[in-house]
Amino acid sequence: MAYEMESIRLSQAVFYYLLKNSELTESKEPDLFKAYVENEDVMNLVKSQGEIADCMIECYGNTVYIMPNISNHHFGYSKAELKRELCKSGATDKEYYLSQFIILTLLAEFYDGQGIRCKSRDFIKTGELQNIVSERLRTGIEAEAEIETTGLDYQSMSEAFESLKSDDKNSRKKTTKEGMINTIIDFLEKQSLITYIQEDEMIKTTGKLDNIMEMKLLNKKNYSRVMRTLGVMEDEQN
Repeated sequence: MAYEMESIRLSQAVFYYLLKNSELTESKEPDLFKAYVENEDVMNLVKSQGEIADCMIECYGNTVYIMPNISNHHFGYSKAELKRELCKSGATDKEYYLSQFIILTLLAEFYDGQGIRCKSRDFIKTGELQNIVSERLRTGIEAEAEIETTGLDYQSMSEAFESLKSDDKNSRKKTTKEGMINTIIDFLEKQSLITYIQEDEMIKTTGKLDNIMEMKLLNKKNYSRVMRTLGVMEDEQN
């Protein structure tokens, strides 16, 4: 299929903008946004460039996002890179999986995957998150049948969490529970997925994360799988 040069030029401008800014909003760049949503050729060309770059291009509401696929280690993070970002020096796999478990727990607390509005709360305090993580790990250890079905090693993750020291709530040391959680919060904030109000120790989600969870990731099947992974039975969800 032959495309007009203007469509090609606009698609390149949109894709380059997304590479630089991660998102394209109608309010900031109305012309580029209009070109993407109203010109099918431009949209197809941008999505094609995204496929070549191993990325997804999606429009939610008045924002276009570029999101690296799981296999994309150029625009995204490899396991080794994430381990360095989120875990203490010399961390093993169990510390890495613990960090992912904390992120998963945070998401599950904000989004319940039910009804028209999947978001179930507007904020969570860091202390509450720490307590929920501890409780979810204990629940996972106790539910041996669930461990077999999810394939998660709750015992190792719990040992990794409990081996971390307890320090003051504002600690940034990755060798403490509070420091690991704060490191994860800082990382998610850099990705524009959450905002953290330090004086209130309050975590809030951004519109970007709400859109991604609402439109792409959450449905009843996915939500149930997440909750089973966290050790929550079906009757506990209702």
